[in-house]
Amino acid sequence: MATLSDKIVIVGAGCFGVSSAYHLLKRGFTDVTILDRSPILPAPDAASNDINRIVRSSYSDVFYAKLAREAIVAWKNRSEWRDTYKESGVLVLGLTENEAYADKGYQNDIALGATLTQVADTVIRSAFPSKVPTAAFDSRSGYLNKEGGWADAGQGITIMIDTVVSLGCKVLPGKSVRRITRNTGGKTNGVECEDGTFYEAATVIIASGSWTPSTFPDVTFGHTSGLSTGQCVAMIQLSEEEAEIYKDIPVVLDFETGFYIFPPTRKGIVKMAMHLAGYTHSNGGEISRPRTIIDDPIRGLAIPKYNVQQLRTHLRMVYPELAGKPFSATRLCWYNDSPDGNWIIGRVPGDPSLILATAGSGHAYKFLPVIGRLVADTVDGTIDPEVAAKFSIERSYVAVDESRLEMAVAELDLDQLCTLEDLQINSKT
Repeated sequence: MATLSDKIVIVGAGCFGVSSAYHLLKRGFTDVTILDRSPILPAPDAASNDINRIVRSSYSDVFYAKLAREAIVAWKNRSEWRDTYKESGVLVLGLTENEAYADKGYQNDIALGATLTQVADTVIRSAFPSKVPTAAFDSRSGYLNKEGGWADAGQGITIMIDTVVSLGCKVLPGKSVRRITRNTGGKTNGVECEDGTFYEAATVIIASGSWTPSTFPDVTFGHTSGLSTGQCVAMIQLSEEEAEIYKDIPVVLDFETGFYIFPPTRKGIVKMAMHLAGYTHSNGGEISRPRTIIDDPIRGLAIPKYNVQQLRTHLRMVYPELAGKPFSATRLCWYNDSPDGNWIIGRVPGDPSLILATAGSGHAYKFLPVIGRLVADTVDGTIDPEVAAKFSIERSYVAVDESRLEMAVAELDLDQLCTLEDLQINSKT
């Protein structure tokens, strides 16, 4: 059992890491240190440092639906989060009446008291301001949940880092952890960094996101610590006049195709992406690792040409006029995925001083205010046994990620990455 004076070292200053530190400090732990590989925080290439992330409660798994509704209540506290959360509403597409992911999400939202508006075909247009030109949405169905929206991800992480520092946490950037250190009995007793510094700890929490599998390939003793996958993102820069027209649109999330798109940011940027299996970057080896702008300042943000066309095709099915504009930027956003889409939170088998908090699987950020509670529960031994089993490192993967069915991961082909020319308008797309 952990004591409040124990030294706790957290590897990673992203969503899992800073939220874990926050909840540990709020419980009275007095010696918490966060180490992060990036000399700049939030890390420029971290998934949790982005212009926006969806905040939704529509989950096929009621556990996440309940936790998301708790997170939304927390996000609304402007004294803590300022204007990080934007309640634009979330339009979920993909209702089928065949118990698909969206159907189960609808049922769970209703059961938990959400006020939803079910829409189909041309009635879907009513979810948008009348001045916004949209597609016809023929033969489509879904629902609008006004109790959701999006968060400025980079701002949220920055606020949380500042908060944990004010609570006494030591946050050390530019500290790339080389290895976990262990005593003669095989128990974790700290970490060693690339610069040779050693940090002693009674408990080490690995919260290094998509870098976890490649940085710590052996810590789980044969159990998975996730799969690092790159997800395709593109942006469009609106003019001031266009941003004014589109400013009040909801987030659109299509579980049938995987396409989702946000309202414009305050700078007039509209971001869209595909929630698919993504790409690995194994580079001839067995373990996938992120490939980012830090590795390749010139092409580190490029996505495959095929996905540029794919995104534009799906954009046309929602906002046809925006599909006629060039993409201003792209990004491969790197997730750490588990086989079943559930997070990995728990003590490493045979090493109770080492905890994994990872495998966000593309849906962790919305829980930033509350996700660290599960890690703190693991540290102090109060975690509910059913919750512990759900996220256990040793669990059997009998289910799949229902939000990304029938989608096979592919190895990233660097020869097929897009160029600036590919981002321009192409009549074939």
